[in-house]
Amino acid sequence: MANKDPGGFLQQLRQIAGRMSSGPRGTGIGVKLLIGAGALAYGVKEATYTVEGGQRAIVFNRIGGMQMDTVLAEGLHFRIPWFQYPIIYDIRARPRKISSLTGSKDLQMVNVTLRVLSRPLASNLPFLYQHLGQDYDERVLPSIVNEVLKSVVAKFNASQLITQRAQVSLLIRRELFERAKDFNIILDDVAITELSFSREYTAAVEAKQVAQQEAQRAQFYVEKAKQDQRQKIIQAEGEAQAAKMGQTSDCRGAS
Repeated sequence: MANKDPGGFLQQLRQIAGRMSSGPRGTGIGVKLLIGAGALAYGVKEATYTVEGGQRAIVFNRIGGMQMDTVLAEGLHFRIPWFQYPIIYDIRARPRKISSLTGSKDLQMVNVTLRVLSRPLASNLPFLYQHLGQDYDERVLPSIVNEVLKSVVAKFNASQLITQRAQVSLLIRRELFERAKDFNIILDDVAITELSFSREYTAAVEAKQVAQQEAQRAQFYVEKAKQDQRQKIIQAEGEAQAAKMGQTSDCRGAS
């Protein structure tokens, strides 16, 4: 935002003029030229501003207020000093992590952390400034993320949140995209970075996994024992058949 108080600069020019006016004759013209050049340079400086790459500017007028139909792109722009001043927005996407503690369908507490990549809708910056200011992301994102997470997570059991994580993430992304549009915010990406449960639930899941592994191991041993038994039976039947065939052959030879 440009300097709104030119008094300091003009006071310095007056002091310089006062010192030079006490010199020899003919310095008056030099003083006037100096003052004129300084005033011109100051006027040019105060009447121009630059919008950098990745930024947009909106203009506030002290008489008419916010210029709702004006959004300025990168480059050099002019203004009327004191009456107008620019408000600069960074429109590049910015990452942000937001955590929320909510409950699942089976009443398990779940801590979900999202990584959100957001930016303002450039064409609606005047409206965004009027209603939310320049800290729009601080005002809006935590609230709508918490709202959407509670809505989506409550549709799944705790175990489903783990096994169907891709589907959960997709639902969160869709609902959050639509919710952010209501506030002139664009979300380029939403991803679950952390999904954790209470100690009690985590311990219960681990115990269940251990029990399942033990059951699978026991089943393996049972199946192995059955297979060994079948092999022994087959082997015994083969040996008996071979012995029987040997006896038959001996009887034929004796006759």
